[in-house]
Amino acid sequence: MDRRIFGLETEFGLNYVPSDGRRLTPEDAARHLFRPIVAWGRSSNVFLENGSRLYLDVGSHPEYATAECDQLLQLIAHDRAGEALMLDLVDQAEDHLAEEGHEGKIFMFKNNVDSAGNSYGCHENYLIPRKIEFKRLADMLIPFLVTRQLLCGAGNLVQVDDETRYVYSQRADHMWEGVSSATTRSRPIINTRDEPHADAEYHRRLHVIVGDSTMSETTQLLKIGATDLVLRLIESGEIYHDLRLENPIRSIRQVSHDFTGQTVVRLMGGDEPTALQIQWVLFEAVKEFVARHGAHHDRVEQILELWERVLTAIEAQDFSTIDTDIDWAIKRKLLLGYAQKNSLELSSHRLAQLNLTYHDIDPARGLFHLLKKRGLATSVVSDEQIRDAVVNPPATTRAALRAKFIRAARATGRRYSADWVHMKYEEGSGGIVLAKDPFAITNPQVDELIRIMSQPV
Repeated sequence: MDRRIFGLETEFGLNYVPSDGRRLTPEDAARHLFRPIVAWGRSSNVFLENGSRLYLDVGSHPEYATAECDQLLQLIAHDRAGEALMLDLVDQAEDHLAEEGHEGKIFMFKNNVDSAGNSYGCHENYLIPRKIEFKRLADMLIPFLVTRQLLCGAGNLVQVDDETRYVYSQRADHMWEGVSSATTRSRPIINTRDEPHADAEYHRRLHVIVGDSTMSETTQLLKIGATDLVLRLIESGEIYHDLRLENPIRSIRQVSHDFTGQTVVRLMGGDEPTALQIQWVLFEAVKEFVARHGAHHDRVEQILELWERVLTAIEAQDFSTIDTDIDWAIKRKLLLGYAQKNSLELSSHRLAQLNLTYHDIDPARGLFHLLKKRGLATSVVSDEQIRDAVVNPPATTRAALRAKFIRAARATGRRYSADWVHMKYEEGSGGIVLAKDPFAITNPQVDELIRIMSQPV
């Protein structure tokens, strides 16, 4: 697919820290956080005027799902807009708590694990053709996803064999299946639940739940961009070396825990390449594919350059060439530098705190944002693009229709409902409009529904 719909769903960690000793449960903190949303939306599950979805997920995790995007920088800006919207809710919640006599702070983290060992996700969505054989796609994609953590893991401190190690991924230790319809009970690398949010005759939605949440925009660009390129290669029907893994779940943990990239993974055919070798095979296959067919957007060369640079850095065990671009490398430099300066072991509670604070989305506190202000972390979208994404939908996808409908409905004060595909005016005539084409930015039925809704009662 030359033009693909992308989406990101990010669950945030939430913590309330009292300064007056009056504790709040995560449920209470989340209730205060969503109070302004419930006030106008009558629910903690709403679609916003920028086309996105905001809701409270299982375990009191606020979740933000971007609107449908068809460009990588557009997607990154809308993902960052989710952070901005969450911070605004935090400010309102803290003000409301203060009015009720609570003194404390709400902390929100864009990470994937809490102190109790619970994991929450960052899910990726890619529109793919219905005609492609899904099992073939999964078999070919899983080796890439298992080893992709070398490119875009968020980094973490974990206990491995009775010692604290810095590892590539936060999610790797919490995956239990390769392919499954489950999401929480038995987390798979790829979720097979068939909800295309589009015309099911032509489209399917690939739902990837193995990835780490990313703070770095450059990491996000590589994460989504490289996956898109591998998907294009698979969709083309071209054949490359059989990399199907004998045991993806065992492999994903082994890869995460070995920072050399030299962990051997066993393939179904009996070969035993390293994780780094698998990535090199895939990189070269994609590079040759692009050379034959051309780049399908203006960021392909940047993605390929960054992909190659990461693999070269791991091969040489010299991360200085990527430690402003890739989350695990940025955070590793921060943690190891602090540990060396203060003569600390990796098991130190102070390092554990830094490991968490890296993911604080508040620019005044979060260590990633402080590094970025100092020029120690790169960006690919501007603050202006993020501010625009907070209030406006992508202009090139169905999200523009949804946003237009929601704005009109809220302006009239009438009752309405909307989701990814449906739009409905709940009062009077008009019925339900189905917008099944995620690329369509105009729809006469939506315009008619808005006209009916806007008429005086």
